[in-house]
Amino acid sequence: MEKIRVLTLVGGISRDSLNKKLYHAVKERAPQSIKILTFDISKIPFFSQDIENDPPDSVIEFKDLIREADAVLFITPEYNRSFPGVLKNAIDWGSRPYGQNLWDKKPAGVMGATVSNVGTFGAQHHLRQVLAYLNLSVMAQPEFYFTSKNSFDEKGVLTDEKTKKFIDQYWRAFSDWIIKLIPSSEKGESREFAKDEHPPTH
Repeated sequence: MEKIRVLTLVGGISRDSLNKKLYHAVKERAPQSIKILTFDISKIPFFSQDIENDPPDSVIEFKDLIREADAVLFITPEYNRSFPGVLKNAIDWGSRPYGQNLWDKKPAGVMGATVSNVGTFGAQHHLRQVLAYLNLSVMAQPEFYFTSKNSFDEKGVLTDEKTKKFIDQYWRAFSDWIIKLIPSSEKGESREFAKDEHPPTH
């Protein structure tokens, strides 16, 4: 059976980004039924209507991945009670030109990591407002606010067992959410998704 293709976008682009570390942990613990797609959104230029109808190769590649994806997982830091501009820029590109919103009706999940106690609460809820406008179907529960900066070893590998279990729980819920929303027949092509009987073991 075909795997569920999840495009995972990370809003943290710094070299030692906590959200990049979270991404690698989430990818490592993805069920066998999930195929992770990703893209370095720092490669995308600032959106401008001057180039939206003749975009550079990086944008074309990015849009092809959005089309390929069955669902999207957003992993965001929090800056000034909102999500970073580089992530908003990528979202804008995926919604343009007008009338060609590639995000439309895709199942989505939101999570984020920060060293502060708010756990990206502000960023995630601001992001959810934007995603709702673009007609993504964002999973409401469980929410995922990651606040610990001491859960990774010196190589950036997640060591906290409680967080590992919660990532597994999130994947089970998100997989069910995607399967619920994506029809078995899409654009005339029969599709049947694989579904794990048990959570992943790592």
